Amino acid sequence: MKKAQVIIDKEYLVGDVDKRLYGSFIEHLGRAVYEGIYQPESPFADENGFRKDTLELVKELNVPIIRYPGGNFVSGFCWEDSVGPKEKRPARVDLAWHVIEINQFGLNEFSDWCKKAGSQVMMAVNLGTRGVEDARNLLEYCNFKGGTKYSDLRKEHGYEEPHNIKTWCLGNEMDGPWQMGHKTAEEYARLAHETGRVMKWLDPSIELVACGSSASGMPTFGSWEATLIDECYDTIDYVSMHQYYGNRDNDSANFLASNVDLDQFISNVVAICDYVKGKKHGKKNINISLDEWNVWYHSNEADEQLEKWGEHPHQLEDVYNFEDALLVGSMLITMLRHADRVKIGCLAQLVNVIAPIMTSDTGAWRQTIFYPYLHCSLYGQGTVLNTIVKCPIYVAKQHGDAPFLDCVVVNNEESEELTIFAVNKDLEEDMEVTLDLRQFSQYKIKEHIVMHDHDLKAVNTEENPNRIKPERNGKSEVSDGILTAEMKSKSWNVIRLGRN
Repeated sequence: MKKAQVIIDKEYLVGDVDKRLYGSFIEHLGRAVYEGIYQPESPFADENGFRKDTLELVKELNVPIIRYPGGNFVSGFCWEDSVGPKEKRPARVDLAWHVIEINQFGLNEFSDWCKKAGSQVMMAVNLGTRGVEDARNLLEYCNFKGGTKYSDLRKEHGYEEPHNIKTWCLGNEMDGPWQMGHKTAEEYARLAHETGRVMKWLDPSIELVACGSSASGMPTFGSWEATLIDECYDTIDYVSMHQYYGNRDNDSANFLASNVDLDQFISNVVAICDYVKGKKHGKKNINISLDEWNVWYHSNEADEQLEKWGEHPHQLEDVYNFEDALLVGSMLITMLRHADRVKIGCLAQLVNVIAPIMTSDTGAWRQTIFYPYLHCSLYGQGTVLNTIVKCPIYVAKQHGDAPFLDCVVVNNEESEELTIFAVNKDLEEDMEVTLDLRQFSQYKIKEHIVMHDHDLKAVNTEENPNRIKPERNGKSEVSDGILTAEMKSKSWNVIRLGRN
């Protein structure tokens, strides 16, 4: 059995966890909206057409904020099409995903749905085919109290009070040639800056997220961020990061080391933000919105076979296996280890489309990745402690040196709880992990949650929705102030401790 040591000090802090770190994403893509969260003809639908079974699972996840309406979709989005009487809303060609958008669910419906889900809206504006004027009008529609063209239009549509949306994305992935209205760094930076200035003139209380690189492997990565932040430093609050991973070569050890790449990606973006801050003699930090992240590769081949111009087809419907859940856990741990600068996170996406929740006409169920997301959202609140991990390492083909143990510790002083999140990535051996808890001498183990399976490719399906699920059967104890835990090979672990 391998051995590892985790070292913490209650005074050595990384930073407070922003609750929005556990956000998610709904795009007008595939069955995320139609048949996912909205299906009026379903027996599961409520009076608004919202699927109640989906809502219950979303509420279980405790999702604080949800990005909308895209994604690639937003770069061609005409928001006016999505509001007002449904019989007057036009169907539109969506060039992002080569489908027909029927616009029967839009901005106001999403705001209503988020209220039922207990989530805030993170709204994106179209900076692909549109610009400053449209962003200003949309913000006026959403946030202005009344007495103007667009705020009064909202009232005509049945919404007397403003939606009061506070977090806004300035476009999506504008560095990507696949994007409608793709721009150079200089072109986008100028547009984002001017759009952001106007939006904050209208509502100074909002926060703005500007598009960083679409992935760490983009050829413009680094120079894009430097150009963007140099232009927009005084206007924006966050720079976005997007990152997906896949196990296309069926190399599980390399795949599970992908969070090493994510860790470096975050560190590099933080360094660029701080370089510009220093260059400008600035006072504020530009923080990070990791507003698209997940595993995505299972559905690629099937998506290539889809016919174009259908309505909400089965697109990007990855069926997640157990090793995907382990990597999602490691990615969450990595984000927490950067909680001082990663303040917003959006698991992409929430329902059906590369998602923790799947639906059919006969029900909804939890995918394997649902559980680490759930555990972090529920128990990963408070302050992240600087967590030093001493453990054996292995060499991953693409990512270099990777620790067998990913771990982070979160201290919630308000609830007097200490939570340890850990992934043992060793595919063969269990691991004995020790942690000196003498600074938390009155804390005892409340539970040790484990998700483990011998089959890395095992999945949850509608027919067998509990094939992979966590158990409260972990082996851990505290003796003389030292916690000792046994972590099974290829396992996700959550150890919760609380005061006597």
